[in-house]
Formats: sequence, structure tokens, C-alpha cells
Amino acid sequence: MKVTVIGAGAVGSTAADVIARREVADEVVLLDIKEGIAEGKAMDLMQTSSIEGFDTTIVGSTNDYAKTAKSDVIVVTSGIPRKPGMSREDLIGINAGIVRTVVTAALEVSPKAVILIVSNPMDTMTYLTYQIAQEMGISKKRVLGMGGALDSARFRYRLGEAMNMSTNDVSGMVIGGHGDATMIPLTRLATWNGLPVSRFLKSDDLAEVAAKTKVGGATLTGLLGTSAWYAPGAAICQVVEAILRDEQRIIPSCVYLNGEYGQKDICIGVPVVIGKGGWQKIVNVRLSNEEKAAFEASADAVRKMNEALKGL
Repeated sequence: MKVTVIGAGAVGSTAADVIARREVADEVVLLDIKEGIAEGKAMDLMQTSSIEGFDTTIVGSTNDYAKTAKSDVIVVTSGIPRKPGMSREDLIGINAGIVRTVVTAALEVSPKAVILIVSNPMDTMTYLTYQIAQEMGISKKRVLGMGGALDSARFRYRLGEAMNMSTNDVSGMVIGGHGDATMIPLTRLATWNGLPVSRFLKSDDLAEVAAKTKVGGATLTGLLGTSAWYAPGAAICQVVEAILRDEQRIIPSCVYLNGEYGQKDICIGVPVVIGKGGWQKIVNVRLSNEEKAAFEASADAVRKMNEALKGL
């Protein structure tokens, strides 16, 4: 199995590291436009293999897409990261051009690959990739955005923190757009070892958990001065592993909707079954009236962002 990670920044190189250590793939190609960065990081990672005991081969390349040929999964992290005070939406103009270029080049040499979009604003960049894939005759099921996996991890972290319990025992998912104002943590459905967390947390506590989850990325950007990378890298690996090992896992992901959840012609986060070849099917969760309204508002906000693509 072969995975290409485009963008050797903090997120991309961390994803390559986690994928290699977990031996999810036989080969990981790390690609970057900046001379020497991908090669250097690949060499650095390979030098840990004899210490960590993994056998995955990591190759670095400066913009040579020939080395990415016949990849099973292509992860796109390219683009400028968020800085303090920036929203994900602020990145559309620059990152759309970058994503269009790298996705087209990657698919030309790996037409059977699954494309996993991480670049922000993720929902809009996934929609752009869906459009490119359609032009190239590639199934919509091989295009997905990695937002829900990360947001759900941050949700579970906040739930565990509020309950003073291990996050390993907590289940919860986030749907909707991958943005501070558009994501929807489903507190009503969150559980602790199968029991509703609402039995252990007051409504005010759950509201605070949801609020902290929504600004999870912005909180870290404020502390770090740039976007986070450890949890995003691990979340990327989680999705890649589900694809390559055909795990049939339910992971909230940004996918193209055609009537599901009452939405059409949009890429937005919903629970999907992920396995070989990408996402297999969309899982219908019965939302409350309040959750439906929040999802509709989230979709409206994502569509508004998508409008910016028309002038690019």
C-alpha cells in the first residue's frame, strides 16, 4: 500500500510519521514545493525506524509527482496555515489555487487513489476537489475531507475533561462544517461506555463542552501561533488506516451530499462508513429539530464560502 502526503509542513510530516509508525502503508511519499524540506523530513523520519522498529519506507520529494504514482491514498495538506486572528475562510483565495494544482497533478498519476483533503477551509476545498474529480471521471466516494475525525477527537477530549474520565471510554461525534461557527457537536448522542453523558453532566456543562469544541482549532492557534499538528496528523492516519485496511468504520467526514440530510450539491461533515475505495455509505442519524436547524445553518454558511470559488 502506498500513501502520498502533499505538504511537508507540521501537519503533513506528523501524518507521515504516524502512518509509518503504525505501519499502515508500505510506502509513504512526502511531497513539498519547497526545495529539500520533504527530503529532509523523510530522511529524519527514516532514521527513527531502527529505533521505533517500523518497516514503512518514507520517501521525500520536491514537487516530483512521478514519485507519487500509483498511490492508494493521497492526503492533501498543502496551503498556508491559520495565524492568530485568521478564520479558515480567510484562506480560500490562496489555498484554492494550491489545492487545484496539486490535486490535478496527483490524480493524473494516481487515477485510482482516494483523495483526503485537509487543507482549509476544508469543506470548500473538498467541494473543489469533488468538482475536479468529476471532471476527471472519478467517483465522488473517493473524495472526502478530514474534519469530523479531528473535531470529534477534540469533542471527546472536552467530554473526558468535563467528566474527569478517560477519553478512551467516551464516544461522541461532530457533524456539519469544519469551522468554529459551523460545526455541531452532538452532545445529545454522546456516551460514556454506552451510557448517555447527559446522565453525568448538566445541560450547562454540555453547552460549555460544545462551545469549547467549536473553538478547539482557534484555541490552539492562539496558543501556538499557528495551526495544531499532532491531533490532525493522528486523525489523518485514522482515516487512511480505515481506507487501506477496509475497516468499515463510521467516521464523520466531509463528503458530497445529494439529498442526504436534506442537502444537495455540497460537501459537509456527516457520519460515513469508510473502507476500501473511500467512503462506502452515509449513515443517517435522526437529528432533533434543534440539530436539524443547526445543520441547515451550517450548510448555508458552507455554501456561502463555496461562492468564493466562482471567481477563482
